[in-house]
Amino acid sequence: MAPERGAPAGTLHLVDASLYVFRAWHSMPDEFRDADGEPANAVHGFARFLLELLERERPRHIVVAFDEALDSCFRHALYAAYKANRPPAPEALRRQFAHCKALAAALGLVVLADAEYEADDLIGSALAQARRLGHRGVIVSADKDLSQLLQGADEQWDFARGQRWSAAGVPARHGVRAEQIPDYLALCGDSIDNIPGVPGIGCKTAAALLAHFGSLDALLARVEEVPYLRLRGARQTAERLRAHGEQARLCRRLATIALDAPLSPFAAPFARGEADAAALDALSRTLRFGPLTRKRLYAAAGLAFAPPAAAADAWAPEPF
Repeated sequence: MAPERGAPAGTLHLVDASLYVFRAWHSMPDEFRDADGEPANAVHGFARFLLELLERERPRHIVVAFDEALDSCFRHALYAAYKANRPPAPEALRRQFAHCKALAAALGLVVLADAEYEADDLIGSALAQARRLGHRGVIVSADKDLSQLLQGADEQWDFARGQRWSAAGVPARHGVRAEQIPDYLALCGDSIDNIPGVPGIGCKTAAALLAHFGSLDALLARVEEVPYLRLRGARQTAERLRAHGEQARLCRRLATIALDAPLSPFAAPFARGEADAAALDALSRTLRFGPLTRKRLYAAAGLAFAPPAAAADAWAPEPF
């Protein structure tokens, strides 16, 4: 059973799981191995993150979203080069993603993944559903793209740095309002996702244009005003916008988080469910979690913990 005390009932935590799996993969030593001798460093690091989150927040409502649409996302149909600059995940990491999803599910957390929608879309769609029930969101991620979802009492939380901000804090971080982020990326592009933007328009120019015009649509509709702005290279900027306006609109579609991704069989407000003791025990053995990690996992799940016989288990080093 989920702990009774914790985050307010009207708060939904939305975890960008893939970000923390990748971080663990790059930061945790490769000495962690599962029962088959395969690498387990990413799942050990992810377990550490997840435990810290659950122990600190005790969320009553939570979704953990994973990226499965690495090369099958609907955005690839719009733009074949979307994220083409990223190398494919190695098989050892793909295997650990499956363990991370299984671990979150065994703890009774709502796990979201889809072959056509990215984790950002699943987070956005879950938040949109929960918001209609009066819930606010806490988005656990450092990804700037997710800031576009912030409204009212919502927060984004960079867990590793211990930084939180609301929609009111987005301009200080990114130079534009939360709802302007897709238009901003449409103009200056996003090298991480291989979104080209408008050639020759950088971050400062994009922010200045949106501060004046408010939106990409208004900017393109009034592009004849751009040469008269107090903006360095204003005339060339206008020419670039005329030449690449349709590309900018396409880039905005790529940068806009979907709010209608399929979340079935789950539905808002995404309450924590019963933990699966058998699955948790099997995963602990397979992943060779040590006794301290197992004890924390069982406590987070609200389950009684009995240490296994030492002779029956070979434990991995404790990362905590």
